[in-house]
Amino acid sequence: MERKHFLKNSLAFLGIAAIAPLANSCTKDDAITTGTTTTDSGTTSGSASTSCTTTPGETAGPFPTKTPSSLVTSNITSDRTGVPLSIKITVNNNKNNCAALAGAIVDIWHCDKDGYYSEYGGTGMQSANFTSVHFLRGRQTTNANGQVTFTSIFPGWYVGRAPHIHVHIYDASGTTLLVTQIAFPTDICDTVYTTVYGRGKQDTSNAADNVFSDSLASELATVSGSVADGYTLSHIITVSAAS
Repeated sequence: MERKHFLKNSLAFLGIAAIAPLANSCTKDDAITTGTTTTDSGTTSGSASTSCTTTPGETAGPFPTKTPSSLVTSNITSDRTGVPLSIKITVNNNKNNCAALAGAIVDIWHCDKDGYYSEYGGTGMQSANFTSVHFLRGRQTTNANGQVTFTSIFPGWYVGRAPHIHVHIYDASGTTLLVTQIAFPTDICDTVYTTVYGRGKQDTSNAADNVFSDSLASELATVSGSVADGYTLSHIITVSAAS
């Protein structure tokens, strides 16, 4: 991550820090996958690029999981309420012809329906104090197909950022392979936020987001389902791991 980009984004968000959590972006790497914008019809589709390059890297801050090794769980919902969301992530290795990477450690975290993160708060960056709880954070290890699945809720949004999930991937020995983020189709977000969460549409589009604006094609997830039945998010992330 280039320091000048981090500082620029940090300063831009400090002006609204009193009313919402803060988030920053890093520079991007090469893109790999393409997701398609979907509707609330219950069906969706996505496609993967024929190239095999690493998914863009993004910032983990400002609310990364403090002790991820203590949060080995597939159900990360805890006491948070919201529309059910199943998160299915596949990790591929571009050093092995994009074959599935088994045994990779995958950490994810995201905000709740009101835009708040656990493990932080009581400051200008996030007024609500959730420093003593650990909701919507978890760790899993990829199976033989390079896949992990988490049970969660559809995340909310906060000022200055499009809805997103953070992902940190390590190899089996604990060495970082990639930190990135996952974007959501806007029309599904609009449906959830206006019909269930009652907060109105997100204030920042994917195209205007400081993380996704130049790499959306590779970071946009495929999402299917409905408000009534819950949603399933599917996403492919490609890393560079010693084969």
